[in-house]
Amino acid sequence: MIDDAIKALKNGEFVLIYDDDDREGETDMVIASEFVNHESVSKMRIDAGGLICNCLHPKYCEKLDLPFMNNIMNAASSKYPVLKELTPNDIPYDERSSFAIWVNHRDTFTGITDNDRAMTINKMAVLCGEERFNEFGKEFRSPGHVSLLRGAENLVKNRQGHTEIALALCEMADITPVCVVCEMMDEKSGNAKSVENAKKYADENNLVFIKGKEIIDRYLKS
Repeated sequence: MIDDAIKALKNGEFVLIYDDDDREGETDMVIASEFVNHESVSKMRIDAGGLICNCLHPKYCEKLDLPFMNNIMNAASSKYPVLKELTPNDIPYDERSSFAIWVNHRDTFTGITDNDRAMTINKMAVLCGEERFNEFGKEFRSPGHVSLLRGAENLVKNRQGHTEIALALCEMADITPVCVVCEMMDEKSGNAKSVENAKKYADENNLVFIKGKEIIDRYLKS
């Protein structure tokens, strides 16, 4: 299954990744950002329904000097004390959030349309792939409508969230490690889509469904 997932991601297809029963217990639709277009965003928005986020490899985050949102809040808390009170120190499934900042590409209009979000996502992958890190501020503005997630250093060796699992899969597929994750929601229960229903969706749409552990195990052995 892991080889099928690598091939699918490399071909610009969606891969469905389930993290773990003991973590979020969610299945995310994942696609490499370099292949994202407005149809991709529309599919995630309609079929998944979660938050559409752009994950960046830690090596890119270092070059961009991209902070975690928590770091920004801590730095600003002396002037705005309420930010200190909002510190996310009680996340039930993890020690810290991977959220960084929210951006729009400067060529977008409102930033929220499928076309605009696709442009922001795709252009971020292009900028990183071409290593034009000094042009980040020239090309993007913040706040925006696409959340950037900062992958943990050494990826799944240090953190095993969807961000790191998806970026590890990008590395193994030998593509630019910038990718989109979007949680699959269930409109009937109001919770995350069950594993059974996520697998059913994958079968009906000819997509690869894979558990995060399989990706983690292969990555740690490589």
